[in-house]
Amino acid sequence: MKQEAGTATDAPTTLWDRTRRLASQEILDTALRLFTEQGYDETTIAQIAREAGVSQRTLFRYFGTKEDLLGGDQDRFGQVLADTISELPADVGVWEALRSGIAAVLALHDSREQALERFRLLHNTPSLRAGWLEKRLRFQEDLLPLVEARMDAAVGSADARARAVIATAFACLDAASMTWVADGGKGDIIDLYDACLAAVRG
Repeated sequence: MKQEAGTATDAPTTLWDRTRRLASQEILDTALRLFTEQGYDETTIAQIAREAGVSQRTLFRYFGTKEDLLGGDQDRFGQVLADTISELPADVGVWEALRSGIAAVLALHDSREQALERFRLLHNTPSLRAGWLEKRLRFQEDLLPLVEARMDAAVGSADARARAVIATAFACLDAASMTWVADGGKGDIIDLYDACLAAVRG
């Protein structure tokens, strides 16, 4: 899995870039450890900064919100999803395009172990879950014109079919990630997604 900290995915080329990336990763690792040990809501920004050896001001230069400390800017996930789908050839079907977008987002995680802890926290922390659902609705709206175009629907028509397809893809991703967490990270989420989608479409 790829690195998902807030810098570019290409290897840093300067000492400043390397230092910044290492500091960002140290903060992320510290935050994830504390979230896992004592709970997301129970962990404070001040505690994360103290244990990571940085000031709160420095921490917020790297990460804009406490949610970002779970493992990356979720808005970036939505952008990667949309960019991946929009860059695919026009003859790629809608289900295949959505799968490619989801696979690209999953590849942003830096390791299987950290991905497992992040998904576990997401699914088991009500405040995180609520925030994710809110962002997911926005992502779905952003994807609507891209999906409508691949379904030969009139862009801007709020085609119910396109909305249903997008909602189904996200529901299958939820089911897949929840199953993956329940099984302790066995297998791959994208394979579970394929199985969930096959069950729905079968």
